[in-house]
Amino acid sequence: MKVNANTLRSGNVIDYNGKLWIVVKNELSSPGKGAAVAQVEMRDIRSGNKDNVRFRTQETVERVRLEQENHQYLYDEDNGAVFMHTETYEQITIDRELIGDPGAYLQEGMIVEVESHEEEPLGVRLPDLVTMEVTECEPVVKGQTATTSYKPGLLENGSKVMLPPHIDAGTRVVVKTEDGSYVERAKD
Repeated sequence: MKVNANTLRSGNVIDYNGKLWIVVKNELSSPGKGAAVAQVEMRDIRSGNKDNVRFRTQETVERVRLEQENHQYLYDEDNGAVFMHTETYEQITIDRELIGDPGAYLQEGMIVEVESHEEEPLGVRLPDLVTMEVTECEPVVKGQTATTSYKPGLLENGSKVMLPPHIDAGTRVVVKTEDGSYVERAKD
């Protein structure tokens, strides 16, 4: 679908020079003379390369719609993760590089959203929060409980996380999948 460059928003996917790009940032600027321009910062979906492009505001670009379907994570195989479509039960394998860092928080049976374009998977969106068990953490130093200092800890998936002093090994905690940061103690 053709849209004006000045209507692009962060997260939109466009077809530019035969490649799919995701818009990271779009700023409108008006130079002293001449027409306003849209300065678009975008990232190539497949390679991850970034680019900055200037479009005239009345210029049109091809905006692409991605199909988003729920899949259930099953298991890992070689360098990929196997997912099953929740309605058709078809299985697909997605490269771990495509999933990125949040892939460390995949849990068996987890429902994720797979984004694809023309049947080709482009990305996997995990739930925002996941509950995990703390396997290791340093003991609390006496007198340090009054401050807001955090201590390093290790989760069941091997990820490191900064934890508040009152959390001990064996405690279940809620973590953001986006950046792996501690949110709260799990309410199991």
